[in-house]
Amino acid sequence: MSASHEQPVRVAIVGAGPAGFYAAGQLLGQRRAPVRVDLYDRLATPHGLVRAGVAPDHPKIKSVTRVYEKTAALPGFRFFGGIEVGRDLSHEELASCYHAVIYAVGTGADRRLGIPGEDLPGSYGAAEFVAWYNGHPDFAERRFDLSAERAVVVGNGNVALDVARMLVLSYEELAVTDIADHALEQLREAGVREVIVLGRRGPAQASFTNPELRELADLQQAEAVVDPTEVELDPVSREWLERAGDATAKRNVETLADYAARTPAGKPRRIVFRFLRSPVEIIGDRRVEGVVVERNELVVGTDGVPRARPTGVRERIDAGLVFRSIGYLGAPLPGIPFDARRGTIHNDRGRVTDPTSGLPLPGVYVAGWIKRGPSGVIGTNKRCAQESTDRLLEDLAAGLLPQPRADPDQLIARLRARGVPVVTYAGWQAIDAHERSLGELQGRPRVKLVRHEELLARALGSSRQGTPAQPPAQRAQARG
Repeated sequence: MSASHEQPVRVAIVGAGPAGFYAAGQLLGQRRAPVRVDLYDRLATPHGLVRAGVAPDHPKIKSVTRVYEKTAALPGFRFFGGIEVGRDLSHEELASCYHAVIYAVGTGADRRLGIPGEDLPGSYGAAEFVAWYNGHPDFAERRFDLSAERAVVVGNGNVALDVARMLVLSYEELAVTDIADHALEQLREAGVREVIVLGRRGPAQASFTNPELRELADLQQAEAVVDPTEVELDPVSREWLERAGDATAKRNVETLADYAARTPAGKPRRIVFRFLRSPVEIIGDRRVEGVVVERNELVVGTDGVPRARPTGVRERIDAGLVFRSIGYLGAPLPGIPFDARRGTIHNDRGRVTDPTSGLPLPGVYVAGWIKRGPSGVIGTNKRCAQESTDRLLEDLAAGLLPQPRADPDQLIARLRARGVPVVTYAGWQAIDAHERSLGELQGRPRVKLVRHEELLARALGSSRQGTPAQPPAQRAQARG
């Protein structure tokens, strides 16, 4: 039975990143039925990877938050930060208060290489490094030993480029950004002079977007280096590139060929691209000392896509740092069907489904990376969210949404009584204003607060309600 169209449909969205905000905007902007949206996030700050994932030297990309601010100003929108489903409340408790719940929690864990030596000191996941330099409060106390002169970044996507670039940017380039202060100082003292970016396939199959690849030419203290032999396309790549008609791939090959043809500028730092190589072992006694890589050749898979096949030819690359950037995985949520292999929630075009029967779970939906896997750019989440909200509205029209049994306001009151630090949008605006004011004094976009306690104090100090908030670790300890 659906809600009457005279009474607003209540929707909870879990995850305040791009997918969550796009879904909220789509639901609040449509005219088929009145909708109210409560957007939940486990952090006190919204915007997800726009805040904690986009590189600090890419401020134009972060300007997308203006769209999210417009969504937050729409009638029927509320934000509740500092609340984690599975820790502070169950899915069942949340779902009992809404006609529908959309999970847009993203994928935050690094995929592992699965090779010997991966856990040696000096071997890191790109996701934790990105979160650290962007000031994610879960990683504020993380420490990275960046004293090595050479680093290896495994992966051929934009995150791999971000990691490589951050390791070689000058202090002057970083000091005008919103990079976390602790990362700014540690990167200033870093010893890295060369970063080798490894791709298991060829340059035509690299997943970089072309603007991110081209911008390496403009770095103050570093240059992109490509051996001409690395961009010589084998027959498989030439045929695939012609057949696929992928304009981005063609531009990437052209850009890499341009780097290969350049005379070295003599800058003190380098980003070196090497293709058709897969790491098979990270070596070292007490910390990373090098990476053993195996040469690959390309063969056409059954789907027509070039695949990497090992040749047995190996070489050692001396390095003191390794970052793996081969994709992200989502984490399971209690009570929600999860595909452990793909690291996503089981779904059919946005409807969460039972993996055994294949039938949809009434009133439960998913959007963003936790729906489709970590792919695309920020704007891709808009189309992804639209598919999911369309399914929700179809189910509403068909009378398939469950009726709420409780009230969201009572739920929020219970959470506050338990000591959960419920941060409203006004609380986030207090954080935002404070960070911007600190940044203005230094000629930067903002100076981020990077610890849970600081963020909560600023947010709740402006509009404190209920009992004093406990940090996440203390709450988890108290509950179990």
